[in-house]
Amino acid sequence: MASAAEQLASNLNFSTFAKAEDLKKRLWFTLAALLVYRLGTHIPLPGLNPEAYAQAFRGQAGGILGLFNMFSGGAVQRMAIFALGIMPYISASIIVQLMTSVVPALENLKKEGEQGRKIINQYTRYGTVLLGALQAYGISVGLESGNGLVVDPGIFFRVSTVVTLLGGTMFLMWLGEQITSRGIGNGISLIIFAGIAAGLPQALAGTLELGRTGALSTTLILAVILVAIGVIAIIVFVERAQRRLLIQYPKRQVGNRMFQGDTSHLPLKLNTSGVIPAIFASSLLLLPATLAGFANTSSLPAWATSIVAALGHGQPLYMLFYGMLIAFFAFFYTAIVFNPKDTADNLKKHGGFIPGIRPGERTAEYIDYVLTRITVIGAIYLVFVCILPEILVSQTGIPLSLGGTSLLIVVSVTLDTVAQIQGHLIAQQYEGLIKKSKLRGGKRGR
Repeated sequence: MASAAEQLASNLNFSTFAKAEDLKKRLWFTLAALLVYRLGTHIPLPGLNPEAYAQAFRGQAGGILGLFNMFSGGAVQRMAIFALGIMPYISASIIVQLMTSVVPALENLKKEGEQGRKIINQYTRYGTVLLGALQAYGISVGLESGNGLVVDPGIFFRVSTVVTLLGGTMFLMWLGEQITSRGIGNGISLIIFAGIAAGLPQALAGTLELGRTGALSTTLILAVILVAIGVIAIIVFVERAQRRLLIQYPKRQVGNRMFQGDTSHLPLKLNTSGVIPAIFASSLLLLPATLAGFANTSSLPAWATSIVAALGHGQPLYMLFYGMLIAFFAFFYTAIVFNPKDTADNLKKHGGFIPGIRPGERTAEYIDYVLTRITVIGAIYLVFVCILPEILVSQTGIPLSLGGTSLLIVVSVTLDTVAQIQGHLIAQQYEGLIKKSKLRGGKRGR
């Protein structure tokens, strides 16, 4: 079956794509939905003083607001109706996912299959509403506390801000679900991808302008581009890398016939945790700088000012803690999303076993042994990819807006989307082959 799929994939060409009408409709729907999202990032929140807010944002761009602005496609910088972006939904998803490992009722729902997944998704939506409302109210209070940011502060502004921002987040959540079901790829991931990719032309133009004015040498710019291409190649290789454990199934007898035992593989991704460790680590490290920016710096004690300065971008202490937090969350999140005991129990239930390993507890121990060692490699890879842009920025002064976290998201989403497009093309070609074989069979019957 695998060789047949590979042969079909190798035979894909432009004519196959031209005949795939359903795929083209899905692609057009995805592009239209992303266009609606990009338009929404330019609709400003009512009741703000744009000039005062732009000046205030420039002072906070290096903190956590800069990170949120990157994920929201510049909506935070403009304080648009999509300023909250899809982050409340992602946070709620992570919290519910963590709770499924702690709360027995949620863990049982997870094991119930499709019906349980629908209930968990509903809980995630409720969590999104709660987190989005809290964040929107916090933003409204923070804007009112600014000097001249709000034209007419008061309860009406707070209510309108909460309704507008929360409505924007819920609309994006719905839009992401529509892309997933009626378009191509994971809708939520594509929305984040579109927000990050939207800032690339401006960042590239700014870098080339620095080269034109002589602020940066042409050699340095070319070297950074080559390094970026090398990092992308590493991300592609590692994200697709797997450690496959051989699974065997015993012989079985059906009636008087004896069927040979099947073999399959249990794929373990080298980077099981994905991009979550980098997002968590960035958020935690940028929080002190953001809080200090909102506070009056003259009122801060000397030790607090020193800590904030040491945790700035490009500082050795920042990069040290950044790497440590990424490694910690890589192991932590992998332990949450992958349970070796459940995997071993499922294998035992279906009669599968790893050659040389006893089913049950010994199999769980072996899977955990292998998973721990490949997670070490995955954590080193994440640290390298996320720390390298920080070193380049601190040493060269190039304004790299595409950091390690955003680069991981862009490449991972691209790989996933291309794989889904290829899957649709293979299915289209496979259906065509089945129709041809049926027609030939019908003609022979006549």
